Amino acid sequence: MTGTALPADASAQKYPDVVSVKVHARGSDTFDFDVTVSSPYDTPQRYADAFRALGKDGKVFGVRKLLHDHATEQPFTRDLYGVSIPRSVRAVVIQAKDQNYGYGGKTVEVALPGR
Repeated sequence: MTGTALPADASAQKYPDVVSVKVHARGSDTFDFDVTVSSPYDTPQRYADAFRALGKDGKVFGVRKLLHDHATEQPFTRDLYGVSIPRSVRAVVIQAKDQNYGYGGKTVEVALPGR
């Protein structure tokens, strides 16, 4: 399954935006995510430093920390593997984080395959 959001105006962007997400079932309760993030202000001084998968109720199921800027690679795609999600959850929201402002920006909701 794939979800997509529209990128924000770079001049007004405070948070990184999640642009797209691909999710793959690894097992009945385990999922892998390929997440594309846009953060046009990425510099060594300020960059998107994480993204997470969370339930609609805000429960966090997995976090991918990003250890450096991606200034030469925008938007960029990274993975989050082996995320355990209870069987009762049918969809998750993917949200990115800025090292200065925290979580925010455009999110993508993606349905979990097989649910």
